[in-house]
Order: sequence, then structure tokens, then C-alpha cells
Amino acid sequence: MIPSINNNELDSLAKNKTAVTLIDVRRKTDYQASSQKIPNAEWHDPETIDTWIKQLPSDTFTVAYCVKGGSVSQSVTDRLQQNGFKAAFLEGGLKAWIENGQPIE
Repeated sequence: MIPSINNNELDSLAKNKTAVTLIDVRRKTDYQASSQKIPNAEWHDPETIDTWIKQLPSDTFTVAYCVKGGSVSQSVTDRLQQNGFKAAFLEGGLKAWIENGQPIE
């Protein structure tokens, strides 16, 4: 089972200043359609994971999100875990984050 984190848990981590690597892994077309993102997130094209996975810090907890918390962020999270990262995907993705009234930039 692929680990997940919900909006409130992610918000708590941020408020407690816990070191988290937050990655936006929406497909390129989805990212280009809306540049809104969760603060401090960096967009990474899920299609090129082999290129950027080695650049991520491996000593922090990594949270991946896509549009709705579906197959894209789950497959990236699975891949991160296979490469030794402590990682989870955001339940409901960016859509749920915005609907919950969480901050965006």
C-alpha cells in the first residue's frame, strides 16, 4: 500500500516547521493549465522522474501531489520509496487542498 498524507497532516508539518520536500507532479499539461501550487512546492514532470529523482534530498520526508491525488502522485511516491525515500502522496491532491481553503501561490 502506498502511504498517503491528508491536508491537515501536511499543514501540521508546515506549522511545526518539519523539513518536508514538497513536489508538484501534475502532468505537464495540467501544470501549464494552472500554475497555482502549494507554497514551497517545486514542480517536477512525472514523465522525467529518472532525471530529477537523484536531485531530491533523501534526508527529508517527501510529499508528492498531483491534481486529485490519483495515479500520478501515487506512482511517483511508489517510485520514490523504491529508491529509498520516505515519501507519501497528498490525498485529494491540489484540488482537495484548494477546496479545504489551504494557502496557494
